[in-house]
Amino acid sequence: MSEHAGPLAHHFEDIEQQKDAAALGMWAFLATEVLFFGGALTAYSIYRGLYTKGFAVGSSFQIVPLGAINTAVLLTSSLTMALAVHAAAVGNRAALVRNLALTLLLGAAFLGIKVYEYHHDYVEGLVPGAWFHPTEEVRDRIRPFEQQHGTVDFRQVELYFIFYFVLTGLHALHMIIGMGVLTIQLVLVRRGWFGPEYPTPIELTGLYWHFVDIVWIFLFPLLYLLRHAGGGH
Repeated sequence: MSEHAGPLAHHFEDIEQQKDAAALGMWAFLATEVLFFGGALTAYSIYRGLYTKGFAVGSSFQIVPLGAINTAVLLTSSLTMALAVHAAAVGNRAALVRNLALTLLLGAAFLGIKVYEYHHDYVEGLVPGAWFHPTEEVRDRIRPFEQQHGTVDFRQVELYFIFYFVLTGLHALHMIIGMGVLTIQLVLVRRGWFGPEYPTPIELTGLYWHFVDIVWIFLFPLLYLLRHAGGGH
């Protein structure tokens, strides 16, 4: 028998009122997140239109198979998160623990691949700022493109990578926050929290996790597939 207090907080009249308040709070938070990422993606789209050539070249240095693998990883994590929500609703603690752990594992796999990609960009001199010094190998790889489309302004390429690191970095930060919440909930579930009478915290974490996954669904084609849609080599 767990030792924690019941799920109803003292300032709510009943559990339904508490669920409604929690859901309203999460949806309001996600609305601000939509505005935040929407503004960032709008800025990206404007500069992409202004500097099509430089952005297409920048996108051509992305490792598309790794981006595709990460997309599959996140979609799978959305499935395990949905299964965790269902397990919480029906009171299946073993399935809840298992699916929360799988979601965490998949999130860690996603971040591990991103770290590898960031390191690869660093080695090639594509990290914006003081570290932006594309190697000769990188410059050689774009010469066929320049022969067809003219000289590439590397300031435009650097601007692409500024957006790339900001957008994917913010996404990774949201992933880390979500994984922190999942870790806490996994510990609490093992102590007997989040039964079928109040699965709302798991459900709201699921909403957040699905939102972060949806953001990646936009980032992957915009950042990785631009060369295929916009005239890259």
